[in-house]
This record gives sequence, structure tokens and C-alpha cells, in this order.
Amino acid sequence: MEYGRLAKHIGIVAVSPEGAALCYRQIFRHAAQLLPPEEHPRLSLHNHPLEIYLKLVRQKDWRMVGDLLRESAQVLAQAGAEFCFTPDNAIQHGVHLAETGSPIPWLSMIDLVAEALVRDGRKVSGLIGAEVVTAGSTYQTHLGLQGIQVLTPPAEEASKLDDVIFKELVFGQIKPESQRVVLSAIEGLADRGCDSVILATSEAPLLVTAENSPLPVYDAADILAAGAVRRAMGSEL
Repeated sequence: MEYGRLAKHIGIVAVSPEGAALCYRQIFRHAAQLLPPEEHPRLSLHNHPLEIYLKLVRQKDWRMVGDLLRESAQVLAQAGAEFCFTPDNAIQHGVHLAETGSPIPWLSMIDLVAEALVRDGRKVSGLIGAEVVTAGSTYQTHLGLQGIQVLTPPAEEASKLDDVIFKELVFGQIKPESQRVVLSAIEGLADRGCDSVILATSEAPLLVTAENSPLPVYDAADILAAGAVRRAMGSEL
């Protein structure tokens, strides 16, 4: 059967169910803008239970995180996927480990976000996400090498954001007071001179949009979804 221009089968390595579901929708929204309906992508998804990942991240056992991600890549390859990615920011350190021995290549969220920020001339970007992301080097080192300064919320605010993500958003819970916490954090980053904000949690669209954010939004998972569609289309875009 001919599949038109979309020669490559996309694989999603899911961690957070809500985040993966949102990314799945984002892929097809981008495909709808770029392609006729008969050429929408083929896509497979595989996950291990979220709680296993959370436990390993709390233990900082990145080797095991990488092993789980690679196992998902192997399942996806058997299903026909020709490349894969994970939209989950909290386990990005494990992606580099998963790439070793992976049967299919991985699409890099961090590279795509950096490209978008550089393309738009951003110089100081705020970072909203779980503490493992904001207190780590997931984005900071890579963007710093691109000349982009990354600012994060202060510790107390970062702890509140972490609670919103892991106690509510990963379970699909949306509370007005939690939305205020997130938007207030973005306002604080704007006051400190940020010209943009990276939404570095795949569930962020449940609370933050381009319309309600005090800063221009770079939704990492959405940027990744668009990159996946382009990757599936080969070099035509």
C-alpha cells in the first residue's frame, strides 16, 4: 500500500499518559496543516507504567530509565516505527543512554526547542517544568551553548510547580488555583527579563496557552510533534 509522502512510521515512547495523549493529538493537528488527509502519519505508541519512571527518577537511576526507554524503542521498531521520541521532559537525561543500542534513531526534543529559539532570536528564556528539569541541565547547558540564557523559578515556586505537575496534571486534573500558580511563575520570569518561556512539561497545554501566557510560549512537546511530522515527511520541509 502506498502512503504518499509520509514514508516514515513515527514511534512515541510514552511516559506520562496525559502528556503522550496530548502529543498524539498535536502530531495530527500539525499533519492536518501540512498534509492532505490521505497522507496523515502512521504512528505507534508504547509505554511502561508511569510510576516505574517516577521511582527511577527519584532515585536518579538514569541507567534504568535509559533501559526502559530503549525497550520501548525496540517494541516500536518491531511495530514498524522508523524513528521515535518521548515528549516527556523529566526523563530526557535517559534519552542519551537509550540511544546506545537502540534499533531506531531518536528525535531530540532539546535540539528542536533550541532551533526554534535561535530562529526567533530569543536571548533569555524562562523554563517551566518539574524540579528535575528546572534544577537540572536538560535545557540549560544546550541552550547556553547557543547563546541563550535560561532562567528558572525560585526554589519555593519550583516546588509548587512540581506538585502541580506530579499530583495533578499527570492525572489530567485541572484546577484554577493551579493555573494561577503556573501563570504567576511565568509572570515572575517576565519581570526578570525573559523574552520567552519554554513549557518543559508535556501536560502544560492543560493550563497554559499562547493566549493566556504573559510571555511568548515555546511548548517543547508541541515543537517535538511538529518536528516528528517533518521528519516523517523526509527532507521536503
